[in-house]
Amino acid sequence: MVTVDDRRAVYEPGSVAVVGGRIAAVGPAAEVDAVWRAARTVDCRGRAVLPGFTDGHTHLFQSLARGLGEGLPIWPWLCEFMWPYSIAMGPDDARVAATLGAVEALRSGITRVVDNHYAPTDAETVLAVADAVESVGLRGAVARGMLGDRTAVAAARRLPEELFRHSTAEELELTRECLTRRPPGSRVSVWPAPLNLSYVDQKLVTGAVALAEEFNTRWHTHCCEGAKDPASYREAYGLRPVEWLERAGLLDERATLAHAVWLDDDEISWLGERGAGVAHNPASNAYLASGVMRLRALREAGAVVSLGTDGPAAGHRQDMFEVMKQALFGQRQHTSDPAALRAEEALELATREGGRYAAVGSGPMQVGSEPMGVGSGSAHVGAGSTHVGAGSLCVGAPADLVVVGLDRPHLRPLHRVVATLVYAARGADVDMTIVDGRVVFEDGRCPLVDEEALLAEVQERADHLVERASFGGLRTPWLR
Repeated sequence: MVTVDDRRAVYEPGSVAVVGGRIAAVGPAAEVDAVWRAARTVDCRGRAVLPGFTDGHTHLFQSLARGLGEGLPIWPWLCEFMWPYSIAMGPDDARVAATLGAVEALRSGITRVVDNHYAPTDAETVLAVADAVESVGLRGAVARGMLGDRTAVAAARRLPEELFRHSTAEELELTRECLTRRPPGSRVSVWPAPLNLSYVDQKLVTGAVALAEEFNTRWHTHCCEGAKDPASYREAYGLRPVEWLERAGLLDERATLAHAVWLDDDEISWLGERGAGVAHNPASNAYLASGVMRLRALREAGAVVSLGTDGPAAGHRQDMFEVMKQALFGQRQHTSDPAALRAEEALELATREGGRYAAVGSGPMQVGSEPMGVGSGSAHVGAGSTHVGAGSLCVGAPADLVVVGLDRPHLRPLHRVVATLVYAARGADVDMTIVDGRVVFEDGRCPLVDEEALLAEVQERADHLVERASFGGLRTPWLR
């Protein structure tokens, strides 16, 4: 029982009791089992129980493009591949892609996502994506990607005109509609998300922050992912992106910035002082050769750092085990210091820090399920939760749990369970995922969705989408 609580307690063996979607007890198995009797008890002997993971930045709509776009740096990857793909995508494509991504997330122990959705972004599609995420049992937020009026920076960096479907005023009004229909407190809420600080209209960012304040929620954006982003912004506005946020009074704990690779010392200090959130996406940063985030400096400054997969087209898997390991290796290789990041800290980023990152501004969630239990390893599970202790196993925390099988050759012998989970485990080792006290993955399937029918529809839609986007050449079996 790896709690990742304030004491970082690990119980061997341990039990956790869940009532009403919240954790009611956790501790040594003998103590918990002596007090609690559950409607269902899950025997987890030979397995590890830990908090559910938060994916702090993903793009579920990219699921239909997995495996395409190989060998391109970030800006050619966007201009030649991702933006044409997003323009060609239809509402039903987005809904099916989001469903696939949500199922994959649950199967690998992710219980909460921040899905940065920008294809297409009409209100009905955004809400359909949120419905799809919720329908499989996942929780989180759909950060509605906004572009607004086409800026000079966007034109200079060759963003297609077709991306700019709505004016700045229209984008803000559409986002307001989505926020009203899926407000904070929803199992899957909506956040304002100006797509990228480096090229969107400054008025759009100001309006997004105002919406987040009005609705008491987070806002989300890409920030300084590419090495050229700060320079192009300074050329246009005379300031670096985070510097502008700070001087405009827009930077606070509601901000969640994806990537934040190319920051200077002042920007890191401002993010820390304001308690802003940063989503570290080490797998996609490596795939696109975008650089290595200054993780230690950001954490020491006070920023809240979560981990993210960055979507199936750049990270390729919704697998937080892979992301934890990549975060470790990237920091160590970049600093030439094997102690730059440890397994324990990587697990904290994926769980309790992710909970802090995603929960600010979110109200209590209303859910339903039957009571249950896990300990001796067993688990006792039930319904309705708050955000107290999100991302950890402690009394009052949301009952978001992951059960990982340890009876695999690559996970034995077992000496230190945290090291084994972070370095050796993978998403496929997850045996059970529980969200708000409800079992949403077990026995190799997600019970709330017909996975066989979903996969058939996914392949059919992906084939048609590749044809519409004229991406046939990207499917060459062996690139030379």
